[in-house]
Amino acid sequence: MANKCHMCLLGLIILCLLLTGSSGVDDTHMFCSSGENVRLPCNNALSDCTSTTWIYSNHSETVELVAGGKKKNDIERHERLSLRSHCSLNIKKVTKEDYGSYSCRQYVNGQQNGIDAPAYLHFLHVTSSSSQTEIRPGSSVTLSCQLYLCCGVSCDILIRSEGIQLIWVNQAGVNLQTDSRYQISFSSTHCNSTLTTTLLNEDHNREWRCQVKQKNELKTSVTYTIPKSEKKSSQTTAAAHTQQVIVIIVEIAVFAVPTVILLQIICAIRAGKKNSHHPEEIEMATVLQ
Repeated sequence: MANKCHMCLLGLIILCLLLTGSSGVDDTHMFCSSGENVRLPCNNALSDCTSTTWIYSNHSETVELVAGGKKKNDIERHERLSLRSHCSLNIKKVTKEDYGSYSCRQYVNGQQNGIDAPAYLHFLHVTSSSSQTEIRPGSSVTLSCQLYLCCGVSCDILIRSEGIQLIWVNQAGVNLQTDSRYQISFSSTHCNSTLTTTLLNEDHNREWRCQVKQKNELKTSVTYTIPKSEKKSSQTTAAAHTQQVIVIIVEIAVFAVPTVILLQIICAIRAGKKNSHHPEEIEMATVLQ
């Protein structure tokens, strides 16, 4: 009976490990957006980082970034990588291509020491359903905020276990969920939040931000700014052209009117000279006749 209880207890322990994904070292979930600097912790670091190896993997490749505490120089992004305190991996100016799984591994005397310490880097990105030429007052625009998850990590699990939220706020940081002007929907299948609204005249240069919060703590965000509409630009250009034409007409009027008057005076003088002959010339003309 005691053996059966021991077997049941062992089975429960194994089941818990499988369900939680625990491997003795806590998984680390990191969130970033384009252009940020990210530091990935090495949770199994030894006193000397010369034993540290960092390995990156995604759905298509596995690459060794650091070996023996030194970064590899034959990889495309080696200039953006560096080792920091406690053997953490620093990535400068993150891009979408950087998201994936990172494993910190320790080697002692050529043999792996302990187990890997994983760090999962997820990437936040915002896109618009409309092109810049279509964005103008009165038109409807939909912004899509997607959290790209690596390594088969489930959005639902992140929400339940990590307290992850995708939130839309305005430039003052006010949550837009309760504003009736905006229609916001969330899909856990794609870990995506969409915001739809009709643009107003005062929306020019307005900012909306999509934030990732973990247990109410801000992790990263992406800002979308409403650009200047092409229609408004065309109207402004037309107005500028009209103003130039008016200026030209005024300049012509200012200079042309005096010129016309002067020509009229000259013509009148010439006409007067032609009609006013000397009396002697008139008498001679009469004798000759």
